[in-house]
Amino acid sequence: MTVTIKDIAKEVGVSYSTVSRVLNGNLGINSKHSNKILDAAKRLGYTPNLNAVNLKLAKSHTIGLYFSNISNMSSPFILHDIVKSVYNAIDNSYNVVVKGIDRHKPNTLSSAKYDGILILSQKPEDDEFIEEAITKGIPVVVFNRAVYHNVTNILTDEAKGEQDAMEYLIQNGHTKIGIIEGIPTLASTRARHRGWRQAFENHHLKPESVPIVTGDYRIMSGYQAGKILLKEDITAILSFNDEMAFGAANAIQEAGLKIPDDISIIGFDNVSWMCDTIFPLTTIERNMGELAKKATEMLFKLIDNKENEIGKIYLDNKLIIRKSVKNIIL
Repeated sequence: MTVTIKDIAKEVGVSYSTVSRVLNGNLGINSKHSNKILDAAKRLGYTPNLNAVNLKLAKSHTIGLYFSNISNMSSPFILHDIVKSVYNAIDNSYNVVVKGIDRHKPNTLSSAKYDGILILSQKPEDDEFIEEAITKGIPVVVFNRAVYHNVTNILTDEAKGEQDAMEYLIQNGHTKIGIIEGIPTLASTRARHRGWRQAFENHHLKPESVPIVTGDYRIMSGYQAGKILLKEDITAILSFNDEMAFGAANAIQEAGLKIPDDISIIGFDNVSWMCDTIFPLTTIERNMGELAKKATEMLFKLIDNKENEIGKIYLDNKLIIRKSVKNIIL
């Protein structure tokens, strides 16, 4: 039976990427780990794939940028921000190949094709792809979703961000609040759901009493959700992203109501061109461009063997106050 780096990682208790880098001669790894890995490799009878080693000696000068679902992204504006940030952050000698994990055929990744891979992960089903990349010894950085594969992981605390959004509504006197949530299977949706519920519970309010409509993070679903929520006794709408917030705003205006005099509304993401040109939306800034930039910088450190730290790196969310929330405290 052929011994793989996965077997060695299990034996020593370290990540696949750490084993791969030690066996490929990276002297920057902790010497204690290095000695254990080399001893385990010798003891288990590990033999390197010489063809793969020879192929990897020559850089491909190609970075893979993988999205969970490239054919049906929840927000095309976020896709644009990410791709733009990655291109701005890479060395001019590198190419970027943009693909979707949903179109990937298992066991087809090659370290000869990619010098590194950036993964914007939205759902747990991506874990199989992440593990394949690590097993193949390809440097990997995952951003957007928290993962537990001993890889560099760049993200923000979305639950805390949505909690801050709900807290802001409550501080302005709003307790009758309708919510437009997102696609239930996405990690972002679940995190944001936890956040607004935590804010409600902190103020001894009942989350079960809140009218909730599920959208798909697109403007039209926000419009349809807004029409439904306006039939409820509410003073404000909390939307899980800006696009749905703008859709709901269209429904509010179509009903002859004014923002924020009649209905307040708050979004999430801070899609700046929307918030600055359509109407001044109060929102939570979760700068996906910055996440992508940081992830790219960390990936090149891994490629150049200048970064050995594996773990989660959190960037801050920020409440951006504009003019879409009215203070109704008497």
